[in-house]
Formats: sequence, C-alpha cells, structure tokens
Amino acid sequence: MKNAGKAAVSVAGELLSWIIYIVVIVGLSFLIITFVGQRTRVDGHSMETTLQHGDNLIVDKISFRFRDPKRFEIIVFPYKYEKDTYYIKRIIGLPGETVQVIDGAVYINGEPLDEHYGNEPMQDPGIAQEPITLGDDEYFVLGDNRNHSADSRQESVGVLKRSDLMGRAWIRIYPFNKFGVIKHES
Repeated sequence: MKNAGKAAVSVAGELLSWIIYIVVIVGLSFLIITFVGQRTRVDGHSMETTLQHGDNLIVDKISFRFRDPKRFEIIVFPYKYEKDTYYIKRIIGLPGETVQVIDGAVYINGEPLDEHYGNEPMQDPGIAQEPITLGDDEYFVLGDNRNHSADSRQESVGVLKRSDLMGRAWIRIYPFNKFGVIKHES
C-alpha cells in the first residue's frame, strides 16, 4: 500500500510540474506575441516589388515603444473596417508635415519627395490631391505598388495615428530563399 501511495504522489508531482511548464510556455508565448513580435502573411500585391504576395514576416512590435517611426519604414496596422485584417505599407509622411500627390509624385511640405519605392507614377491621388497636414501623432502611408494599393490616399484607410501602428516589418521568414531582415530604406 505504501508503494501505491508513493507512486500516486510521484504521478501527481510529475503532472503538476507538466502543468506548470505548459502554463509558463503559454504565458511566455502570449507575452511575446502581444508585446514583442508576431507572424503575419502578405496578402496581395500592394507592396511589390519589396514584398510579394505570400511572404511570411515577423512584425517587430517593440521598437515603436522606444522610438518614433521613421520615414520609409514598412509598418503593419489593423484595417479598421474588417476584424483580423492587417495592412502593410510604407511610411511616407511624418507628424506635422503636409503631404500632397501632384502629377503622380509625392510632395512633402511643397517639395518633391526623393524616393524610389513606387513602381510607377500614381494615377489616382485620392484624398491627397489636396494638401493633407498631419497632426502631432499622424502618419501618411503608401504601398510600393502605388496603383494597386489601398493606402492613406483612400478615405477607408486615411492617415494613421501612432496608436494604430502595430509594428514594423522585421524579418521575412518565408519563402526560405528570401529569408532575412527587411530593408526599409534605400
């Protein structure tokens, strides 16, 4: 009888240690996904040629807690009209700047922006046909494939507040032949 009692205590102890182990792993996973990084998949062609449809990325969710987002960084944000849908775009306009699209090119504070991410001149300036002055915590974003991108030019996306930014694209993990840190500036 004593051996059966010791065996039951041993099994209970082993079971308890496994439960604690699983709770710790789940807790750490939750903390990492919530505050550090998250996997996402590019769905669509709005960021070509930088990112392709089907690319799998890790989103860095911690950098913007310690510094301001920079021009040309590729960011991820939730689409406000569809649950569990995220957009990935490039920051073009920064807080306090005035952004406008004139003859297919981006102008910041009345000066043409020296950037080469857009695949071609924009055919539709959208709401950026008129100057848009960004607030203290607002950002203007565009896809690299400008004529095939829903971005800040459309009212459904509009300008983003800093609190809208989930994080920055950090590492491409798939396809494996393109694995590596994502380059944000030219």
